[in-house]
Amino acid sequence: MPIILGLDVGDVRIGVAISDELGFAAHPLCTITRKNRKTDLETICDLINTHGVEEVVIGLPLMLDGEVGVQAEKVQRFANRLKRAARIAVHLRDERLTTVEASEILQEVGKPRKKQRRVIDQVAAVVILDEYLNDCRESIGETPCP
Repeated sequence: MPIILGLDVGDVRIGVAISDELGFAAHPLCTITRKNRKTDLETICDLINTHGVEEVVIGLPLMLDGEVGVQAEKVQRFANRLKRAARIAVHLRDERLTTVEASEILQEVGKPRKKQRRVIDQVAAVVILDEYLNDCRESIGETPCP
C-alpha cells in the first residue's frame, strides 16, 4: 500500500498528515508555516522523499454552495505546482467544514481553544486524508486504494 500525504493548505500554514503503511489510518505529521512558494514546495517535497510518499491528497476549500472561490483557486494552483515539483499523483478533495470538524475533535479530547491553533491544521489534514482512505476502502470493498 502506498503511503499518502494529506494536506490542508492555507495562506499562513499547511497542515500535514500521513497514512500508515497499510493505508487504514491517517496520523498528524506537522504544520508548515508558509514562507514563499519555492520554500513551501521544497519542504513538502522533502517530506515526500523522507517518508516514501507516493500520492498526495489536498483539501479543496469549495464554497458552501460547491462553487470554486478565490481560496479554492489558490489551492488548485498550489496542487498543480506540487504535482510538477514532486512528480507524483496529487488529488484534490472537497474539504468544506473540515476545520470545523477538526476543532470539534480537539474540543472532544479536551484541547483548549487557545492551544488548538498549533495543531488544528494537522487535524484538518488528518480528516481530509481519513475521508480519502475511507472512500477508497468503500469503493473496493474494504481494501485500501489505490
